[in-house]
Amino acid sequence: MKIPTEIIGTGIYAPGESISNEELIKISGIEFDTEKISDKIGIKNRHIAKYRGLDESTADFCTNAANNALKDAKINADEIDLIIVGTDTPEFITPATSIIVQGRLQKSEKWASTFDVSASCASFSVAYDNAVRIMATNSFMKYALVIGVYNMPSFIKDNDNFSLPIFADGAGAVVIKNNSNSNYVDSQLLTNGTQHDYIGIYNGAAKTRITKDLIDKGEFGLQSLKPLPGDRNVILWPKVIDKLMTKTGLKVDEIDHFFFTQISAFVIREVMKSIGQPMHKTTMIMDKYGYTGSACIPMAFHHAILEKRIKKGDKIVFVTSGAGLAVSSNMFIY
Repeated sequence: MKIPTEIIGTGIYAPGESISNEELIKISGIEFDTEKISDKIGIKNRHIAKYRGLDESTADFCTNAANNALKDAKINADEIDLIIVGTDTPEFITPATSIIVQGRLQKSEKWASTFDVSASCASFSVAYDNAVRIMATNSFMKYALVIGVYNMPSFIKDNDNFSLPIFADGAGAVVIKNNSNSNYVDSQLLTNGTQHDYIGIYNGAAKTRITKDLIDKGEFGLQSLKPLPGDRNVILWPKVIDKLMTKTGLKVDEIDHFFFTQISAFVIREVMKSIGQPMHKTTMIMDKYGYTGSACIPMAFHHAILEKRIKKGDKIVFVTSGAGLAVSSNMFIY
C-alpha cells in the first residue's frame, strides 16, 4: 500500500527556558536521583510552563507549534483542510483541542475537519496514520495539519518525585500535502487494553468526578497504580518493526532512520541493538526536552531534519507506545 502524501513542513514548541535537573530540584522542592535520570533515562533538561510562571497549556503549545510548521511549509492556515491533535492531556474534556486550535489558526468557519486522537503517548503516530488514510479517500483535501502535544506536568502532584523529573511540556506539528511525489507506505498498530490500569489520569471524567475527598486522599491527576514492566518496549518495539517490515516487503537494513517514543535512552539503545541497527540511524532528544509523550516523535523528527540527520527520499519509521497499552508505527518516504 502506498498513499501519495508528503510531510512538507515541521514545527515545534516548548514553553519557557529549559530547566536542568539541578534547577528542577531547587524550584520544585523535590529530590531525585539526577545521575539515573541523566545517564540511564537520558533526561538532562526539560520545559515546564508552570515552573516558568507561564499561563500556557495544551492549546497554546499546539498553536505555537502549528504556526511554526505552517511557516516552514510556506502555506497559509486557511489552506488547511484537516486538523488532528494527538494527545492524552487535552485542553478540556470537551470540546476537542483540535477545534480550539482551528479557531485560533483559521479564525472563522471553514470547510475543514477537526478531531482529537487519544491513544496515550502513541497519539501522534495514530493521528498521522488517520490523516493520510482520510486524505487517500478525499482528493479535494490538499493539506492536513497533525499535532502531537503533551502537558502532563499540569496533572502531576507537586510531591511526585517519580513523575516530575520525567514528564515535560511540548508540542510538535507536521503539515502533510496530498497527492505528492512521496509516499506513506503503511502502519502497524497493536493494542492491549488489559493493561489500562497501570498508569493514567483516572478521575475527573465520566467514571469518577473529582471530589474533596479524592483530593484529600491524593487520588487525582496522574496516578501510577501498577509498576510497568521495565523491558516492555525492549520486547514490543522490535516485534512491531518486524511485522511492519513484513507488511511493507522491506528489510530493516533498508530503513534510513528510526524514531522511537523518547521515554528512555537505555531502552532505545537496547532496541537498536536488538534490530541490528547502528545508533546513528536514530535520534534522541530527551536530553533537551525530557519526556514529551505524544509530542516527542514530531519534535525528534523536526530536530533530525534541522541537524541534517535525514533527507528527502529517506525511508523513515516511527514507533510509539503509550499507557493502556497502545502501540503504533508508521513507515513513509520523507
